[in-house]
Amino acid sequence: MRRTIIIGDIHGCFDELLELLDEVDLRPDDLLVSVGDLVDRGPAPGEVVGLFRERPNSVVVMGNHERKHVRGIFSYAQEITRLQLGDRYTETVDWMRTRPYYFENDHVRVVHAAMLPGIPLADQKEEILCGSTSGERELATLFPDGHWHDHYTDTKPVVFGHHVTGPEPMIRDGRIFGLDTGACHGWNLTALCVPGFTVHSVRAHADHWSLAKRQWQLPVLKTRPWRDFSWPELAEAIARFSSAPDAATRGWLEKLENWAAELRSSFPALVATAHRLAGELATDELRRHPAARFLFQARDGRLDQTSLAGQCSTPRRTIDLATALGLVVRELPD
Repeated sequence: MRRTIIIGDIHGCFDELLELLDEVDLRPDDLLVSVGDLVDRGPAPGEVVGLFRERPNSVVVMGNHERKHVRGIFSYAQEITRLQLGDRYTETVDWMRTRPYYFENDHVRVVHAAMLPGIPLADQKEEILCGSTSGERELATLFPDGHWHDHYTDTKPVVFGHHVTGPEPMIRDGRIFGLDTGACHGWNLTALCVPGFTVHSVRAHADHWSLAKRQWQLPVLKTRPWRDFSWPELAEAIARFSSAPDAATRGWLEKLENWAAELRSSFPALVATAHRLAGELATDELRRHPAARFLFQARDGRLDQTSLAGQCSTPRRTIDLATALGLVVRELPD
């Protein structure tokens, strides 16, 4: 008999996924179903996505983490995944965009996070099915004293992930199966084999999310738009991360802080150069100059360090003006 193998939240734990598929003795004619959240927090999101994309008889339900990438809602985990996927990121997100919000066959219903009891899957809100922030808020309002599955009375079993149940799956009445057993947090990756409804788990190799947060902090920081931060924003961001446990991260932030200070210390030279050029160039030459606005301010006696600071409110504006005036300033540290 053809089986349906349903896998809980994988979150980039590829090695554990391979072990789990060996554990369930996955066969070519088995239908492999993911409850969603293939990516984020773990070490190998690209490999996990690739396995499901390349294998026939596979279904991936839209999880809240896929939806975040599709909608461009980025927190630290999504920034890491974007770097991990590299050139594959855009087309992977395009593939995520086509994922269904639920799966159902004769034996079981599968959603990522939740469903409202008594409402057909096709009529459910996407936000509730995938566990978005707004969906979670709505569930909390509808079920203030419990969980949605406390009110699920259908005889057809429902399988979901999203909320970590601990190292063991949540199983109630043989109808309610919560399969997120925290693989990315160092607990287990779990599968449910249907129609036998047997549960299989493998132990995670590490607390992958804790490792990823440390490993990827500096690469993620380097992608921030530091040139476009205002000076107060830049100082605040540097201060926020200055106590990072990683010495390389702290060292780079120190270079960044020195770079910002050096740029701001160039203001007197920028003002002096603008005044010099304003006195040397004819009016037509001033109009054609890439720093014309500043040169006219200097000619009219309206440019000093205070007014310049108000206009060069970011590193990029400061660098652009220095370049226009023919001055050399240091670029963002590598």
